[in-house]
Amino acid sequence: MSDIKLIVGLGNPGPEYQHTRHNTGSWFVEALAQRYQAQFKLENKFNARIAKVTIAGKDVILLIPTTFMNLSGQAVAPYANFYRYDIDNILVAFDELDLPPGIAKFKTGGSSSQNGIRDIVSRMANQKDFHRLRIGIGHPGHKQKVTGHVLGKAPNAEQQLIEQAIDEAVRSTEILLTDGMVSAMQRLHSFKAE
Repeated sequence: MSDIKLIVGLGNPGPEYQHTRHNTGSWFVEALAQRYQAQFKLENKFNARIAKVTIAGKDVILLIPTTFMNLSGQAVAPYANFYRYDIDNILVAFDELDLPPGIAKFKTGGSSSQNGIRDIVSRMANQKDFHRLRIGIGHPGHKQKVTGHVLGKAPNAEQQLIEQAIDEAVRSTEILLTDGMVSAMQRLHSFKAE
């Protein structure tokens, strides 16, 4: 059984970024809200849009920062601190260059080259053992192309793979909350979109 109470989806605010790969984490949280019929409300004091859902009988907060990706910690840390969430109460979903589109994986702790994750870690007093959902967007092949890649829109075929992985991650989140991380990993990590 998992004790996750806060699920965060990373992205950039504004309509010009809405359909870019960097917003994959926020797509996941929006998909959760849609599945559990929740509406987001703007909470300016936390720099976030927030929704409350009940998943498998557990109350969970969904949070999408309204800051830019590199400042995600400005939303996550104040909210987590205000409500006194422990580090293992938090799951953060984000786009992962090191996984291909169509693959998503859970992970707990570790390092990350993803700027939003880095900012959260630095603002959470360097605690990095929160849970993560890495949603693959693929790597453009060269580090100089990364910015254009994450801030670009995926071609339709890739977008469909990403959406299938998000859909499977939504289903696996219920397993995470009822049966724990190992069971959720077994389900999600065996999935490959086609």
